[in-house]
Amino acid sequence: MLDRDALLAKMAGPEPHAMKTRTRKGGRRPLVMAVSLGTLIAAQARVHELKLLPQNVHWGYYDPSVKPVLRVASGDTVRVETMIARGLPRLRAAGVKEDEIPESLKLVERTITERGPGAHPMTGPDLRRRRRAGRRARGEDRRLRVPASVRRQRLHPRRRHAARRVSLRAASTSCASTTRAGTAAFAPGITLKLAPFFGSIGVAPNPLVGRISSGPPGPHAGNLDNKELVAGSTLYIPVAVPGALISFGDGHAMQGDGEATLTALETSLRGTVQITVRKGMALKWPRAETPTHYIAMGLHTDLDEAAKLAVKEMIDFLVSEKKMNRDEAYILCSVAVDLHVTQLVDGTKGVHAMLAKSMFTR
Repeated sequence: MLDRDALLAKMAGPEPHAMKTRTRKGGRRPLVMAVSLGTLIAAQARVHELKLLPQNVHWGYYDPSVKPVLRVASGDTVRVETMIARGLPRLRAAGVKEDEIPESLKLVERTITERGPGAHPMTGPDLRRRRRAGRRARGEDRRLRVPASVRRQRLHPRRRHAARRVSLRAASTSCASTTRAGTAAFAPGITLKLAPFFGSIGVAPNPLVGRISSGPPGPHAGNLDNKELVAGSTLYIPVAVPGALISFGDGHAMQGDGEATLTALETSLRGTVQITVRKGMALKWPRAETPTHYIAMGLHTDLDEAAKLAVKEMIDFLVSEKKMNRDEAYILCSVAVDLHVTQLVDGTKGVHAMLAKSMFTR
């Protein structure tokens, strides 16, 4: 039986892209799914609604055999609603009143009984289809946001990771948030500025791997828990199956790098995304960019190996996109790239390498 690292290597091997498209000369080009978060939508984009309904949710896994609930074309916009990770017991344990929990969350909690092996209810998947001529939609600029009806989130220290020698008392608490102001009251004298993002955005894994947990991230992206993926950023994911089958979940109101206590300020989340297919962009691992930075990611059960992968991925980016030679790219990674610990708590640890766009003068 393959262990986790072997599975990751198999999924991100020399030919990770099961979904290919033919070039004019008869060759093949890999496909990458680009997910733009909360950005200005082009006028020709078609807008879809993906509501939080039981028929739109699969709980705890990514699976190449799961049936799509929505069909979108490259460039389309999707307004998506997600369920809080681990469901409603965590809200109730934190003291959230029943009348503060939206009925849509209660319906999903009652209806979805097939769950696991992971803890994340996922909205989707969306199946990419060919675009038909003549599709039009108005442009819009909607930001990721915490729904006003969900005013509390839960912080739950459950494991000891970075602070192994510090005694952590398991606790469940809630933070009353003010959506319009974009803040949350953590404790007297402590106010947090919200920065909402989806902790998990992923495509179906390679069919050879089959169903996988929604917990550890991988080449399919999934539970990256990368706090940089807020409105205005774009996530690039290598496609492994026809149609990609992309799903969204694990809404975060905010999180610190590392996610030291297993969870963030988590919530049910609504957001607007634009889904685009990028042909010929050969990736083995997810990559991202914000308005100010390029981001390469490393994922591994060993933190040192995750850091090495993040640097290697950044070198590959600099060679392929900025036309640098590998030696120059490696030196630049030491001089100008910042390595951040994405998360330590999902089994597969994450490191993301950030490179400022401002240094490139051309």
